[in-house]
Amino acid sequence: MSDLITTLKHQDLIYDIGMHKGEDSEFYLKKGFRVIAFEANPDLVKSCKERLKEFIDAGKLIIVEGAIVDPKTTTANQGKVLFYKDDDVSVWGTVCANWAERNAKLGSNSYTIEIEAIDFAKVLQTHGVPHYMKIDIEGCDMICVEVLNTFKERPDYISLEADKTSMEQVRHEIAALALLGYTGFKAVEQSRIPQVQSPPRPATEGEYVAHQFEEGSSGLFGSELEGEWKPKSAILREYRFIVLGYYLLDEVMAHWKFKGSRSLRALTCKSWPILTKTLIPGWYDTHARLAGAQPPPT
Repeated sequence: MSDLITTLKHQDLIYDIGMHKGEDSEFYLKKGFRVIAFEANPDLVKSCKERLKEFIDAGKLIIVEGAIVDPKTTTANQGKVLFYKDDDVSVWGTVCANWAERNAKLGSNSYTIEIEAIDFAKVLQTHGVPHYMKIDIEGCDMICVEVLNTFKERPDYISLEADKTSMEQVRHEIAALALLGYTGFKAVEQSRIPQVQSPPRPATEGEYVAHQFEEGSSGLFGSELEGEWKPKSAILREYRFIVLGYYLLDEVMAHWKFKGSRSLRALTCKSWPILTKTLIPGWYDTHARLAGAQPPPT
């Protein structure tokens, strides 16, 4: 334990890792939190600086420009790294070649640019450990999780995009979080957030704010999330149904061409939530709560 890096944890601080268009950062800022936001796409950085200028000027928001990489496995050229910039689907920008190849198979095109390589551990040492850490960086979420192993303090809450196609990868993600001391988990379906989520009143995270979540937003976090926090074994059971549902609907039934196949798929989509208590299609974020975590004072 003595070898762990000691740095303060700030209950008024949130890390938005994968800022995108600033939709999540704006929500956190409106709730009164300070935000350290990370974004690799220079066009999105520019638009976020314009969108959230008042918070930057007030010292509430710091944008870290560049891509988080693993310094042990990534060869950076004088502090630079290649980024696959996707102008068709901006959220698919990545430093991972295999993710860019996947996106190309889905009909999207990208091209490479050089951007700054970010050492995430150094950022944590500079700004401290946050109360909540939202992670959504295509293919690199686990770099941020694994860096926390070297720190004594951990965020009270973490969220990251779950792998919907590989149960093995889901088990790896949950196991890594459990090793860090996270004991409560929730699987939150993301595509319906604008329709089903709104900030609770009174607030239990920061200040209450009337807010309409945009498409693609990460939504509520921490103690404001609805539903029970499940132990590791229960969340893995839930993800087995989620992964199976994606496989059946996206890999098997999507390719059926026989008469009545579309109706059968539609019936499966309708009945799946009733039978399994999981929502398919869509995509999921895994939220994790640190043992003993308490919401910050309001």
